Amino acid sequence: MQKVQCEILGLSSSPSTGGAYAILLKEMDGPRRLPIIIGAFEAQAIALEIEGIKPPRPLTHDLLKQIIDNLGAIIMEVIVDELRENTFYAKIVLEVSALTNEIDSRPSDAIALAVRAKAPIYVAESVMKTAAFIPSEEMMDKGISDIQAEEKLPKTKEAKIAALQNKLREAIETEEYERAAKIRDDIQKLTSNN
Repeated sequence: MQKVQCEILGLSSSPSTGGAYAILLKEMDGPRRLPIIIGAFEAQAIALEIEGIKPPRPLTHDLLKQIIDNLGAIIMEVIVDELRENTFYAKIVLEVSALTNEIDSRPSDAIALAVRAKAPIYVAESVMKTAAFIPSEEMMDKGISDIQAEEKLPKTKEAKIAALQNKLREAIETEEYERAAKIRDDIQKLTSNN
């Protein structure tokens, strides 16, 4: 599996998402961004660790990290490895006594553990191709205007996907995460018809 190393670019909420948050991952060596909708508890766990705030009692992810450490395991990396029926899936890669184990996880839990373990976060290239977008300012930095980008795309399924990805970017920038989720679903439908 080809994978792309990512970093956490931001974490935000929107009243229209009913308490859900979005974590925005950015590929380390490129312009693509990947939004993932996560729950409030996981968002809080990630934000507290990023900000260096230690609660008086350990949160669930702190407890899991302590258990992993006490068992002599190391969190090597986490990978958002699949997007199925508009749901992201992840794996936590542990090393125990020179043996590697992969544990299925939700991306939010995997990322919450990764920030605690200072482990790298990866996204499968296939997931990036399906669900990531390039912000328009990145295209402008490359000297490509939106009109030029549209002219270079064939007026086919690829053009529709590109237009939807642009709408997805705008929805995320304006923190309209319900709309973003619907647009992501539309993109998934078009790409799954290949």
